[in-house]
Amino acid sequence: MKDCIFCKIAKKEIKSYILKENKFCLSFLDINPLTPGHTLVIPKKHKESFSDLTLQEAKGLFSLVKSLMKRMREKLKVGSFTLGVNDGDLSGQTIQHMHFHIIPRYPGDGGKSIHSIVKFPLGEPLEEIYKKLK
Repeated sequence: MKDCIFCKIAKKEIKSYILKENKFCLSFLDINPLTPGHTLVIPKKHKESFSDLTLQEAKGLFSLVKSLMKRMREKLKVGSFTLGVNDGDLSGQTIQHMHFHIIPRYPGDGGKSIHSIVKFPLGEPLEEIYKKLK
């Protein structure tokens, strides 16, 4: 996509703090970090949603995530992380290029569990949802 900031970062048209990359994905420090080490991992090709990734791209993404977490454990001395993707407008995705957050967690950082993000009653029995998804 022509005006996508993450595509420009992937093409190295914009200066960024690139940490690691592979054939399919690239990782860099978030320009507005929530904690020290907050990192984004993106596919090099423009993909809006996680479900748009090929299996190879998804494997490349998770390979980078895993190796970056290991590096952060060693270099930043962190043992906990919040990992996630905001996929779509309702989730809070503001840049329409799929990106995966690695957020190192520190004592007293004020962050909460991923379970604190959404509270929406089911409206139907769990069994009915299961049948739809099975």
